Amino acid sequence: MGVQPSFSEGIASVHEKGRVKTAHMAGRTKAIVLNEKDNVATALEPLKAGSVVFVAFHGHTARIKLASNIPLGHKFALEELKRGAAVVKYGEPIGITISAVGKGEHVHIHNIVSPPGEA
Repeated sequence: MGVQPSFSEGIASVHEKGRVKTAHMAGRTKAIVLNEKDNVATALEPLKAGSVVFVAFHGHTARIKLASNIPLGHKFALEELKRGAAVVKYGEPIGITISAVGKGEHVHIHNIVSPPGEA
């Protein structure tokens, strides 16, 4: 059995032949999901395309490979979003996609609009 990392609440556990070693993850949290209903995460620092971030949502920690650069404070998709899908942040819809958005892609004014009546 090989070494298998798992991530939970900012701690990395490494399972090796039935033993569990726990160590704090190097660095700090790079992105945050504000509500369990959210389908986007917010970057807490500038993130580079191709990098991998771990975010907790929907009751588990997901590994997201970023498809594009994400500026500080901007959003990225936690899952595939079809054209016309609601973008959910704070547990509430904040926009509608105007094109398909892939998992790990930047979510911003180039691919979402405000919901109708929210000008």
